[in-house]
Parts: sequence; C-alpha cells; structure tokens
Amino acid sequence: MAKKTISITLYLSELIYDVQNKTYLTARSRYNGNNYKEIANMQADDDDENSNQIIRSIGNAFAILKTKLCEYIFDSGDTASDEQIITEGELTLTLEMPHNYNPATRKTIASAMHQFIVDSAVGDWFIITNKSDATDYMTMAAAQLVIIREAINKRVRPTKPNI
Repeated sequence: MAKKTISITLYLSELIYDVQNKTYLTARSRYNGNNYKEIANMQADDDDENSNQIIRSIGNAFAILKTKLCEYIFDSGDTASDEQIITEGELTLTLEMPHNYNPATRKTIASAMHQFIVDSAVGDWFIITNKSDATDYMTMAAAQLVIIREAINKRVRPTKPNI
C-alpha cells in the first residue's frame, strides 16, 4: 500500500528563542542578589561565542533526532558534512508513514521534535555553564522522543467494508 508523506518544519528562530528563554528563566530563578556573574554565565544570548554554541547544539540535536527516526525519514541525499547549520531559516524532515498513519498527530510530532531539540540544546548549554541542570534537560529531551514515537505509531482505526 502507498505510504503517507508528512513534512515537519521547525523554525530556527523559534528554536533559538526557546533556548535563550529557558536559560534566562532558569538563571533568573537561581538569582539570589549576589551572584550576578554566575547568573550571566547561565544565560544563552546572541554573543558570537554563545550563538555559535547554541547553533552547534541545535544542529547536533537535529542530527540525533534524524537518527532516532531514520526508519521513517525520506532523504534522497548521498552526502553529509559537519558544517554548522545556518542561523536563520528552517529545518525540515519528510517522514514516510504507513498508509494507516493517523495524521491527527502531526502537530504533536512537530511540537515534540521542537521540544526535543530545545531541551537537548539547553542540556548542552548547561553542561558547559551549570552541570547540575544539564541532566534535567537531557531527561526532558529523552521524554520527548517517547512522545514522538507514540505519536508516530498512532493508526487510523479500520472501518468495516460494505458488502
């Protein structure tokens, strides 16, 4: 039977914003009035060295996501490189799903993919700046993979044919 093709688009600007926002909120919650430097170091921002690390972490998370979902991903390319992804634009995955895949889960898949990449990138950031929070974000990223798998494996209930 024919496969269903779905395309998931993630916007890099949204991913970067969420990484920066989560690190900001985490740092703000740790502020005690005297730890200005430590708090500043916890926050991801647009400084070149910070931005480069965020982009690299997003790229790594996207590559891991593709590996985890490779049985569904349609990719006709035959080359690869470790070039850093661009700072603007979009990341797109084309998934080839079984014919009875339930398309009602597309939004769940897209949201969980977004959150996986953000949590992975924040976890990478905190490995450098605040190791105690890194494990929490990596655990949350792993939980998003479970949600993605569950959504991908939803099927449309068969209907009885008319005889």
